[in-house]
Amino acid sequence: MKFTGTKNYVSTEDLSMAVNATIALERPLIIKGEPGTGKTLLAIEVAQSLDMELIEWHVKSTTKASQGLYEYDAVTRLRDSQLGDERVKDIKNYIKKGKLWEAFDSEKQVVLLIDEIDKADIEFPNDLLQELDRMEFYCYETGETIKAKKRPLIIITSNNEKELPDAFLRRCFFHYIQFPDRGTMEGIVKVHYPKIKKNLVKDALDLFFDIRKIPGMKKKPSTSELIDWL
Repeated sequence: MKFTGTKNYVSTEDLSMAVNATIALERPLIIKGEPGTGKTLLAIEVAQSLDMELIEWHVKSTTKASQGLYEYDAVTRLRDSQLGDERVKDIKNYIKKGKLWEAFDSEKQVVLLIDEIDKADIEFPNDLLQELDRMEFYCYETGETIKAKKRPLIIITSNNEKELPDAFLRRCFFHYIQFPDRGTMEGIVKVHYPKIKKNLVKDALDLFFDIRKIPGMKKKPSTSELIDWL
């Protein structure tokens, strides 16, 4: 079971090596790089290539690590008990599984994408250390220990907005997706537009890389923006 890229995703040799090391050694893979370099798309294509289900956890600034495990709706349960609802007898009716629980509960190995982890609070990665390390967590409301039936293939993306804790990094593989050089970019364009004229690609790439060289530009155009432009 190896990843070498797909018809929709051009993977460099070192990126494929990082993904395959993650598969073989069962450690999470942290992917960093400029916005638009295909970090999120990598997880999608890895799942498709390996014929695995993809579970996506998109992190926001307000996201807490516990939400990836589960959320207990105590307010609704209290209201239902006041109304005499029979559902209150089973506390599981008020527990919403998080993405990590979904991944652990799958009978088959899945790809779990934890997208843009650096958007969350600095303690977010540390709060997941034990769960990702042991592949289990405890649900206090039900008294259950939830263990992964099949260890998920975990891909974590970061835009490098803030540094991740050393303790978290030590438990993961790391790969930085370098911005594609001209030759690689031509290959990416051909994947998306196989019949595109060579002179159009040349002119577009000339302009694209010239724009990226403009001094002081805060947000340089990305690969995805080039594809949309063409």
